[in-house]
Amino acid sequence: MKLDLKRVAQQPGAVLPFAAELDLSGVELNGGRPFCAPVQVRGVVRNRAGAMELSAQLSTVLSLACDRCAKPFEREKTVEYETLLALELANGESDDIVVLNPDGELELDELMREVFLLEMDTKNLCSPDCRGLCPGCGVDLNVEPCRCKREIDPRLAKLAQLLEPEERSE
Repeated sequence: MKLDLKRVAQQPGAVLPFAAELDLSGVELNGGRPFCAPVQVRGVVRNRAGAMELSAQLSTVLSLACDRCAKPFEREKTVEYETLLALELANGESDDIVVLNPDGELELDELMREVFLLEMDTKNLCSPDCRGLCPGCGVDLNVEPCRCKREIDPRLAKLAQLLEPEERSE
């Protein structure tokens, strides 16, 4: 979706609302495809005293696997985004300002896709207190206790004997 911003750029106080859907179902992240629903994009471009501002809210429901226990779960994801827009930059490049193409248009889908993907979490947990899987027996520690028999490090065996109750002969 392209936004034609020539009119907004030339008229202080002009406002251009927009809404779109992004299909990211083909995007693979961490070995999975988390986008089970389209990303809803809603926003507005405003010309404030000759400076164009873009404000947008992106939201969807993600289908994820917990990084600790591997259980599938769904989570809502919302991203708020604001930036300045310019027809051209006098000093070259800027990371804070998005430059429109020579026709005064903004490729909205490309920008919003990049914004949303950069805001994806690097770690996904089904709950903040997820205990994960036991590395020894593989049991889900959220459901049941570990079944591993504790092995004592041979270097610490003598110390472990100090913790055992003493047998006294009377």
